[in-house]
Amino acid sequence: MNKHNLRDYVYDKENIQIIYGTDNLYEDMQNLYFQEFEQERIEYNNKQTREDRKIKDYFKHISQDKQKDLACEFIIELGDMDFWNYKDDYYKMGMSQVYKEQVRDLIRIVPEFKVANAVIHFDETSPHIHIVGVPIKEDYKRGMRKQPAKSKVFTKESLQQIQDEMRNCCIKSYNKVYCENSLLKQKKKGRNRDIDIKDMGDYREIKRQLEKKEERLKEANTQTKQLDNSSKDIKEILDNLKPTLMNKNNMVISNEDVQKIKNYTEDVKDITQTVRSVNDLNMAIRDFEHSAFEIKKENRSLKYEIELKDNEIGNLKKELSTKDKIIGRLQTEKEKIKQELQKFKGFWHSIMSHFHKRICYDKDDC
Repeated sequence: MNKHNLRDYVYDKENIQIIYGTDNLYEDMQNLYFQEFEQERIEYNNKQTREDRKIKDYFKHISQDKQKDLACEFIIELGDMDFWNYKDDYYKMGMSQVYKEQVRDLIRIVPEFKVANAVIHFDETSPHIHIVGVPIKEDYKRGMRKQPAKSKVFTKESLQQIQDEMRNCCIKSYNKVYCENSLLKQKKKGRNRDIDIKDMGDYREIKRQLEKKEERLKEANTQTKQLDNSSKDIKEILDNLKPTLMNKNNMVISNEDVQKIKNYTEDVKDITQTVRSVNDLNMAIRDFEHSAFEIKKENRSLKYEIELKDNEIGNLKKELSTKDKIIGRLQTEKEKIKQELQKFKGFWHSIMSHFHKRICYDKDDC
């Protein structure tokens, strides 16, 4: 999807326009997964008592889950080949604003669908847009609270409703941008279906091209090894040549020609070494990029956990401050009660003293 949408396999960047995300759809998806699921992943892991049940990378976790779809794609196209066949490039480029509004409309109409990347293709007859993202639902009872949920967000009924609303929005945007008053054709039945990535023609073609390139690279590497070995043999033979007496019936190799052949073998050796180093470099770059991404992701995860801890500490400080105030208020009330109690004790003693005196006075009278 990354290679097709961003035209990596034909290196045609001039006739595409990225209107959401970056020129690396794969990283956009990884970043989206981090933003949407990292908090839930941490909360889920904190509840697990067994280490093997914890999820280290939710993006990889879902990519290996046969029951879940890692991402979904909308392809939106206004007009058919007949409509666009005689329109110039300037007219086609006006669809940029129309499709930008379509992305905003899709986010509004389907808030559960989180967009990662959107790119417009102008290099085909009809300009169209690819929108890639993740449908998400919350409040799951099993596993993480928040998960990708294509089958829950996109049902037969919801897709029909989404398409109806998006069609109305699209023609309104088109009429506004192009100052037209056009109407859409009636929607045909039976055209909406979920297309598996393996059924897409472009996907199969890219896979075929990749397999051919891998075969050619494997073959080139084999030839390089053979050529390297042959060069060593030739150089050894040349090094072992003995000077002989000149003879009219025999051909000899001049020192200059020997040097040329030696230089040639050195050049071949340099070339094979370069090819080998390029292969090694490519592998090293891939390993470095992967390691850098993993470190970057881990740092972001740690940073996020620190922010959660900071928030938790902040909340505890607020609770502590509130409790300190309550304790202070209780201590004030306690002092008031002690004072009231002292007053009551004094009052009680005075009553008892008066009562005692009265009893003694009455005894004297008797």
